[in-house]
Amino acid sequence: MGDWCTTGRRGGWQVLFYILCLSALDSVTGQARYSIPEEQSEGSIVGNIGRDLGLEVKRLVSGKARIITKGARQYVDLNRDKGLLVVKERIDREELCGQTTPCSFSFELIIENPIQLYRVTIFLQDQNDNAPQVLYPVQTSSSLVAEMVPRSADVGYLVTKVVAVDVDSGQNAWLSYKLQKATDRALFEVGLQNGEIRTIRQVTDKDAVKQRLTVVVEDNGQPSRSTTVNVNVAVADSFPEVLSEFTDFTHDKEYNDNLTFYLVLALAVVSFLFITCLVVILSVKIYRWRQSRVLYHSNLPVIPYYPPRYADTLGTGTLQHVYNYEVCRTTDSRKSDCKFVRPCSQNVLIMDPSSTGTMQRIQSENNILDEPDSPLEYLPYSLSVRE
Repeated sequence: MGDWCTTGRRGGWQVLFYILCLSALDSVTGQARYSIPEEQSEGSIVGNIGRDLGLEVKRLVSGKARIITKGARQYVDLNRDKGLLVVKERIDREELCGQTTPCSFSFELIIENPIQLYRVTIFLQDQNDNAPQVLYPVQTSSSLVAEMVPRSADVGYLVTKVVAVDVDSGQNAWLSYKLQKATDRALFEVGLQNGEIRTIRQVTDKDAVKQRLTVVVEDNGQPSRSTTVNVNVAVADSFPEVLSEFTDFTHDKEYNDNLTFYLVLALAVVSFLFITCLVVILSVKIYRWRQSRVLYHSNLPVIPYYPPRYADTLGTGTLQHVYNYEVCRTTDSRKSDCKFVRPCSQNVLIMDPSSTGTMQRIQSENNILDEPDSPLEYLPYSLSVRE
């Protein structure tokens, strides 16, 4: 309090106030105590300081009541209009007091005209907000630590001890140990209160060299918090045997981790390719369907498609396209001028390179004209017309 009065000056108008503050250090008018849980949210009500100290709200306002703290941080603020103490920021009991019990902090409430000084103490109730921390065995990902058990070990042989702490206080810091998994549950047990791992039967030659235990450390809070620790045990009489076995164990673990990674990666790639192909196929289908709909509803004239220009490799004419026609007539067409002409795509006659623009008649091997009973006379012609 004295330190604040001598070092907390902000302006000349406060000189008289601080002089009165120094003179009133030994005359505390009253005090109040509160108990709140830690980790309260900002704005939570601590208590009604006006009612508890017998002060009216008018007195708090007219006397410019304020809070004076010794430290740099102020966890509680004063609402003078309502006479309430409220949480200004979250309070972590472990950060403030560590393992000290009980945990509390104090501040002064000072009122001017006339000056009155009240001491306020707030106790923090511990909440189970921290899980147990394992100190031994040390859990490292880079190295593998194993406890050796000789094959001559008798019942009750102490293998190792799991050491853990909880930074909470009271019953929240009480720890219990349980064996969750084990390579051979009939060989080891864990002490409920002390975390000691001991053998419960005679070790035999049939027991595996590599033994893995999973121990759960749980506190007594509500709700309880827990953590797990893996303990590697080597049942062997010589160190080289242990080294060879656990080296293989480490390599197997790394191989399994890599295999799992590559399997997941391959599955992701295959899934991506499948989805991509599916999207592409659907896009093409939709595009073709939309194009067909557009052409169906379109009123534009149909533009015929002409094949590429066929060059006349044998002729010397200037026409670019060749049109082939087939001429059919009756047996009496020699006496008639009526003829039926249709396009022909079966018989193609090659233009004689010695002639230009003339029709050359080629008679088929089996000319239907030679048949006396034929109703039609089939005369294949090739008419070359160049554009």
